[in-house]
Formats: sequence, C-alpha cells, structure tokens
Amino acid sequence: MEKKINLKNRTFIFQKMIRYNLKIIFANKFIWFLLAALGIFLFFAIQSVLDQQDIAEGTIYNLLTFPGILLIFYPSVFGIQNDDDARMLEILFGIPNYRYKIWLVRLIMIYALVFVVVFAFAWLASILLYDIGIIEMSYQLMYPILFMGSMAFMFSTLIKNGNGTAVVMILVGVALIILETEIERTQWNVFLNPFDVPDNMNIVIWTNIISKNRIFLGAGMVVFVLYGLFNMQKRERFV
Repeated sequence: MEKKINLKNRTFIFQKMIRYNLKIIFANKFIWFLLAALGIFLFFAIQSVLDQQDIAEGTIYNLLTFPGILLIFYPSVFGIQNDDDARMLEILFGIPNYRYKIWLVRLIMIYALVFVVVFAFAWLASILLYDIGIIEMSYQLMYPILFMGSMAFMFSTLIKNGNGTAVVMILVGVALIILETEIERTQWNVFLNPFDVPDNMNIVIWTNIISKNRIFLGAGMVVFVLYGLFNMQKRERFV
C-alpha cells in the first residue's frame, strides 16, 4: 500500500515538474512562434501550389526546415533568460547536478515537443501537398533543427541574454545560408536535403554523403549540448 502511495506521489510530482518546466521554457511567447511557423509553412505551401511547382519529398523538406528551426528558436535562445526573469536561477543552481536534473530534462522536453509539432506539420503536408513518409520526413528534419537548437542553447549559456543570443544565431544562420552554395552537396551542409538527389550523382555516393552529414550534425548537437551543460555549472557566471 505504501509503495502505491509513494508511486502516486512521485507521479504527481513528476507531472507538476513537467508542467512547471514547460511553463518556464515556453512562457507566453512560444504560441506566437508556433503560429508564425504554421503561417510560414502554409504561405510557402500555397505559393508552391499557385506557381504550379513540381512538388516532391525534397520540396516538403525545404518547406518544413525553416518552420521547424523557428519552433526551437524561442525555447533554446530565451530559456535561461526566462529562468532569470522568473527569479529561478538562484534556486536552480542550489540543486545538486543542476545541469543533469534540470536543463537536460528541459532540453529533452523541448526536442520531444518540437518533434511532435514537426510530425503534425509533415502530416498536414502529406494531406495537402504530396504523399510522403511522415515518420522518415520528421526524423530527417530533426537533424538540422536539433543542431541549430543545440547551438542556440550553447550560445545562450555563453551570452546569458536572450536578445544577444538571438542576434548571434541570426548571424550564424545568414552565414550558413551564404556558405550553402559552396558546400551544397557536401557532408558539411547543415541544411542538406536528403530527399533531393543531385543529377548525375551515383546513388551510393549520395547515400554516403547523407550518412556522413547526419553523423556530423548528430555529433555537433551532442558537443553543443554537453558544452552548454558544462557552462551551466559555473554558477558565478549567471547569478
């Protein structure tokens, strides 16, 4: 009987923790980023139909990449500032292993929620535009989305200001877009479209490039997250 009560209490505390953390992470502004992401997707989707473009999986991938990055932008960039504004940093830094017990859980929640929304967008695109593999599309989209989100989290732990981090991430995004023409068909392209097979390229070579690109993005994401969490241990930098 005591075990059941204890389990019930832990479940209740866990649910309260998730609700509170989601409230802190997304505050009241995330809904606007969600609506903006949906609006941008619908705008370009309608434009593609009106322009009678040839729509394929590669087209859907390109349509969903920017809205997906926009979804993860706010919680990654402004998460720490939201803690500061809510006067929670001092309390949170008093918890042992802060980086693992709080922000690692938050990042997992952010990534999970973004995946759900991206999945919903992919499902919508599959109905309105072109029949795609929704799970595969969502999975592939998460590589550039999580890469940029993890980079934003890392910069937020260095800059410690949401607006400053936002400026840096916009500059990084512009730089990556400019460089994309030079590295478009290489493993170093953050926005590499795995569904857009280049003409006159051997499919085996293309598959190998995609695999290396995903390893590059996955490794980069891990490095950014670990470095960011390491910075979160340095209490004197934040409070």
